[in-house]
This record gives sequence, structure tokens and C-alpha cells, in this order.
Amino acid sequence: MNLNYKQIFSILEKDHQETMLEQFKHYSKFQMLIATMLSARTKDTTTIPIVVRMFRKWRTPEDFLKVNFLELEKELYGIGFYRVKSRNIQKLSKMIISDFNGKVPDTLEGMVKLPGVGRKTANCMLNYAFGKSAVAVDIHVHRISNRLGWVKTGSESETELKLMKILPKELWNKVNMLLVNHGQNVCFPIKPNCKECKIVKLCKFEKKNL
Repeated sequence: MNLNYKQIFSILEKDHQETMLEQFKHYSKFQMLIATMLSARTKDTTTIPIVVRMFRKWRTPEDFLKVNFLELEKELYGIGFYRVKSRNIQKLSKMIISDFNGKVPDTLEGMVKLPGVGRKTANCMLNYAFGKSAVAVDIHVHRISNRLGWVKTGSESETELKLMKILPKELWNKVNMLLVNHGQNVCFPIKPNCKECKIVKLCKFEKKNL
């Protein structure tokens, strides 16, 4: 099967706009973990200002354990599932201090032990915070990988495993960076902007919006 992934990545790189996690690389690994958790099921345009404002107040696991829960909840209002995420932030802050000597673990196995941290969040951290090879699959990566015909999968976790098999390891870190950007700006879930898509001729999606 000719996947055209190198050609597609090359085209997408020319129009690439920095993702939220690329913008946050100057933050500590703990802050990046919190930002990644909060970004799940929430638009970057909503997440970024809330995260920036929050980190002016609290930056470390110790800070988040000291803050009143209702105050934290209020600060995160607007984030998807903000109540659940507020609880998880305080739980994982406690666990990082007690179980990991105050440092974010640098392995997938270690990170998924933390409350509220799944494979996607952990792989994003490996990719953006630790510079390790990882295929971080969210709703955008899952959707676009299927539309391009790279995979035929029903879940994000299945897409992750398939992409790890078919893509060279040196390209794994490009997957999230390029496809999330493309999904947010062009390849929408409903009515994708196929007329403006630079890779439309390489796409296998049968319901193109032309």
C-alpha cells in the first residue's frame, strides 16, 4: 500500500501553525502535563488563555495542593469537564510528590498511573516535553488517518497501534503536530474545508466537501 505519508507531511509542514503544546514548550514538564490534560476535548482558543492565567498563580504540584478546590474549579471554568479535571490535578499533584519524587515520570507506563492521564496525554508528553518518539492520537489524528486511508480503525487507541506499525519511527513525532493542526483548521469533523485542503488529491475520503 502506498501511504504517501512523506509527501503529505511535507505539504502540511509548509502551512504549519504552532500547536498549543509547541507554544508551551518553555513551561516545566509538570506545567505541560497539566496543560495537556486540560486541552482534551477543549479548543486551544479556550485552553490557552485559561492555562496562561492559571500558571501566573500556581506552577508546582505543591502549589496545586495548597489551593482551595473551589478556587481551582472556578479558575478552570470553560474547560471541558473542568470539575473532573480539577480533582485530577490535585490527585496527580499528590501522587507525583509521593510516588515520583516531585517529578513527572518520563515513561508511558509511569504517566498513565497518574489520575486523569491516558495514553494520548502520556504520548503527547513523551513527544513534546521529553523529546521521545511517540504517536499521540487524539480525535483529529484518528479522523484524518482514516480519511487519508492510512488506517481503518474504530478507536483512537487502535489508530495509535496501527500508525506505529506503518510509519517509520522518525516520523512518529510529526503525526500529532501536523494532523492536529490540519484537523483544527481544515479537516473538520463535519463539512471539512476540502476546497482549501492542500492534500485533497491524496485523500481517500469518499464524502469530500467540494
